[in-house]
Amino acid sequence: MAHTPSSPPILYSVTASLPDEPTAQAYIGWLGNGHVEAVLKCGASRGWVVRVLPDDPTPRATQPVRVRSSYLFPSRDAYETYVREHAPALRADGLARFGPERGVTMVRELSEVLWPAMGGSSTPELPVGVLVH
Repeated sequence: MAHTPSSPPILYSVTASLPDEPTAQAYIGWLGNGHVEAVLKCGASRGWVVRVLPDDPTPRATQPVRVRSSYLFPSRDAYETYVREHAPALRADGLARFGPERGVTMVRELSEVLWPAMGGSSTPELPVGVLVH
């Protein structure tokens, strides 16, 4: 079934800023050992975990490690069901393990997916001369 403009897919992302590499590795391990799978079982259709690269590639001892987990929900209703029924327990678990007392901060972001929902194609048409790396 095609998505209508009134119910586009939702991309939900959480970006964690972690104080050091050992904390980042523990967080990534936690995501991979059950958390992402739990979100998928609670209504998300896909999930990703990525390391956010700094704009300035020069390493700095004080620069936090940023890890983003993103989840695709088929609709706003599916996302809201997740938030209402499942997110409180999952968020509490994450905060208990990786809360502010460990130097971790988290930022949530919600986005509506414009492609492929708007065009019906999995790959948007690019203008001639646009190079994709």
